[in-house]
Amino acid sequence: MDKLQQSMYKLIVETSTRLPKDVRRAVARAKASESAGTRAAMSLSTITNNISMADVNVSPICQDTGLPTFKVKTPVGVNQLKIKAAIRAAIVEATKDGKLRPNSVDSLTGKNSGDNLGEGVPVIKFEQWEKDYIDVRLILKGGGCENKNIQYSLPCELEGLGRAGRDLDGIRKCIMHSVYQAQGQGCSAGFIGVGIGGDRTSGYELAKEQLFRSVEDVNPNEDLRKLEEYVMENANKLGIGTMGFGGETTLLGCKVGVMHRIPASFFVSVAYNCWAYRRLGITLDAETGDIKDWLYNEGEEIDFSKEQEEVQEVKSETREVVLQAPITEEQIRELKVGDVVKINGRMFTGRDAIHKHLSENDAPVDLNGQVIYHCGPVMLKDEDGNWHVKAAGPTTSIREEPYQGDIMKKFGIRAVIGKGGMGPKTLAALKEHGGVYLNAIGGAAQYYADCIKSVDGVDLMEFGIPEAMWHLSVEGFTAVVTMDSHGNSLHEDVDKSSLEKLEQFKERVFA
Repeated sequence: MDKLQQSMYKLIVETSTRLPKDVRRAVARAKASESAGTRAAMSLSTITNNISMADVNVSPICQDTGLPTFKVKTPVGVNQLKIKAAIRAAIVEATKDGKLRPNSVDSLTGKNSGDNLGEGVPVIKFEQWEKDYIDVRLILKGGGCENKNIQYSLPCELEGLGRAGRDLDGIRKCIMHSVYQAQGQGCSAGFIGVGIGGDRTSGYELAKEQLFRSVEDVNPNEDLRKLEEYVMENANKLGIGTMGFGGETTLLGCKVGVMHRIPASFFVSVAYNCWAYRRLGITLDAETGDIKDWLYNEGEEIDFSKEQEEVQEVKSETREVVLQAPITEEQIRELKVGDVVKINGRMFTGRDAIHKHLSENDAPVDLNGQVIYHCGPVMLKDEDGNWHVKAAGPTTSIREEPYQGDIMKKFGIRAVIGKGGMGPKTLAALKEHGGVYLNAIGGAAQYYADCIKSVDGVDLMEFGIPEAMWHLSVEGFTAVVTMDSHGNSLHEDVDKSSLEKLEQFKERVFA
């Protein structure tokens, strides 16, 4: 690789495997605010352990390395085509080395390119400036949080908040609602970028642009500064908490930008980002392509390995249950919301393509009494042809809601693991069939990869590595029962209570 490609490769690897300093400090503040012994404290303990493991292993913090988005500023006269070629080559190399998951899928055929290249992928946005060096910034924003992006067209009616008008107070209501609607599905506690104005396209671009700001900067626009501070203070009163388990911290950062609009349109666009806020930047020598400096590098760096600890246990009244797969219906019926489960034995991964396939076909293996894990892992094959898991956190489960209950009953599946919870159809099936939903900690890809002791097989590789059905042997795989076979759902409870709390922010705040 030439210098320019090497520099791009280093940026990709560092972004995927090491959280920036400002994000670490935000996570540390959240951890300090939670009461010991709660599900939120346990989740944040898992998260900080995961951050340390990614540092040591130089492996992806989260298995969903998203759609790489680059922002590049170049001096006048610099060959941008050469930079684009270097980025694409570095993307291929990083994917081959297991630093990125192959995430580029043909929208018509569903075929995975296998190297993270494709039409429009990666996203590279160029801008010229009059400085003499190149500025490159990269964000890896996973699908779980990307799916919780939301755009409002004012005026509108908002659940719990009423009418949001075309003014600063209407904008405030939209932002508060955006945090509420994300719940735990975007791997809260999260960060949001907000774009006010523009059209539907430029508004979303402005929102994502805010995610390139430092977590701790101060907005130069006084109205927006007050708005950011208001949201940060009050969004954390919603009680959604880490992973949607309830708790003191729901939002870790809020950044708002504004642009002009046409009279007929008033959009408020929100880009939601998970706690695994993978965003870094470098400056490059325009002649050589060498890295001159790393960006987002100011202030203290929190080294979570210095406070490495066993994942906090939840309060004594919460049961811990060890399950050996395959699991019986009787064992499942004994579980209740809030129980902490440790699984040993076999589990099978299954995401969107697998669920669609199982709804129309027989299973390639006997799934009776088994566990399905909503996960698209990062996998590498060694010289002997053996597969190894490099990262394996949960994906957002709600996408499987149309299929999950029917598949569980059809094949005798007893447990599903994912993040963010599922809906009423799945809850009804759990009660009827004798099943349980287990919430793993979103983004904790290294923590869960460490629980996987071997890869014993794989089926349906034609769907691509993330979507294939991997056969995994696990030990001490920990998750929380959030939907049980008695009709109880923690996700429903948190949604209801946070909606009630949202209603207190209905009255006008900004004139």
